[in-house]
Amino acid sequence: MVAAVAAKGVPAIHPEEPVRDDVSVETAEEAKEPAEADINELWRDILSKMATYLTGELMATSEDYKLLENMNKLTSLKYLEMKDIAINISRNLKDLNQKYAGLQPYLDQINIIEEQVAALEQAAYKLDAYSKKLEAKYKKLEKQ
Repeated sequence: MVAAVAAKGVPAIHPEEPVRDDVSVETAEEAKEPAEADINELWRDILSKMATYLTGELMATSEDYKLLENMNKLTSLKYLEMKDIAINISRNLKDLNQKYAGLQPYLDQINIIEEQVAALEQAAYKLDAYSKKLEAKYKKLEKQ
């Protein structure tokens, strides 16, 4: 069968022979190891670039920590300001409570007076109603 295919102009492919589409494939003899100086230069280049990369990463991390430190300082200052404000508010509240306590007896007297005025007002209404009844009786008696 292989002979029949080869006779028709199609090259015969043997399983033990690799198929080569590209003529420029290197052979084992053509492949050469780079020179020792080239390897050393490549290593220097790799290490230099790695050092540059790591230096950049470390500097970025350092800058991040400096930023966090500044943020912490600012936050601390804000909390100190808030603490001072809270202390002032507390002091003012105590002063107001003391003033209110000093006014409490007067407020109690005002409440008592208000109750007495309400009772006096009720008495005045009763007296007014009684006087109107008396007036009506007097007029009724006068008519008779």
